[in-house]
Amino acid sequence: METTEHQQPASSPPPGADRLITVPGVRNLRDAGGFGTADGGRIRLGLLYRSASLCELSPDGAGRLAGLGLRTVVDLRSAEELVHWPNQRHGLDFELVSLPTLPPLEGSSANPETAADVSEQHRQQGDPQDDGLAGMYSYMAETAGPPIVACIRRLTAPGALPALVHCAVGKDRTGVTIAVILSALGVDDADISADFALSNAGLGLLNGPVHYIDEHGVERPSRPVRAELLTMFLRRVHARHGTTAGFLHYHGLRREELARLRDLLVEEA
Repeated sequence: METTEHQQPASSPPPGADRLITVPGVRNLRDAGGFGTADGGRIRLGLLYRSASLCELSPDGAGRLAGLGLRTVVDLRSAEELVHWPNQRHGLDFELVSLPTLPPLEGSSANPETAADVSEQHRQQGDPQDDGLAGMYSYMAETAGPPIVACIRRLTAPGALPALVHCAVGKDRTGVTIAVILSALGVDDADISADFALSNAGLGLLNGPVHYIDEHGVERPSRPVRAELLTMFLRRVHARHGTTAGFLHYHGLRREELARLRDLLVEEA
């Protein structure tokens, strides 16, 4: 993703900014672990990471990324994005799994930043803050269940961890995927929202949008995430399925598979 304009970071880092991991060529990288769960457990550190894509990974960055011991990298981007911005390895040995979060939309791709401009049917009527992303989060609540279930199945496969989940910049598709996983494991909504919002610091979006060139050669704004986007996504999931676990079961995840995820990722606090 080629950036054409950079915003200056805020003078004071937001809470949790120390969780961001510096690796040359990998933006918005952090551990998804460390959060407490409703049953008194804690999400294990060092097993599940989230980030932007590895398309700009440098050889030096690969050396540092090797320290995470990644066995699996789950790429949530569209086929078009993979062609334009392929992940770089520089000798790293991991299984790369492609699981697009969204189906392509007519006249666009499954990149939420690009697709937001053509998703008028999902735009939130009467919402003065709706920049298209609100409609896309509503759309993801309807369509992202199967790929999230597929992602969980890859994470629970023998030898799959540690794993990295990423999309283009690690904020929208990655944001809802990690949010569903953490919620299903009993992490509090406030912690999930704080982790979601940390992408603004990880991407230099604290002062507003940053422009980039998309896979069609069009300049577009990369918009900051807003807590209400994730709240709306989860509210829609809960309204239809009761819980995020119910959402996953509806889309085919078996109870023993969720139990396996819990065994792998949750430890006693």
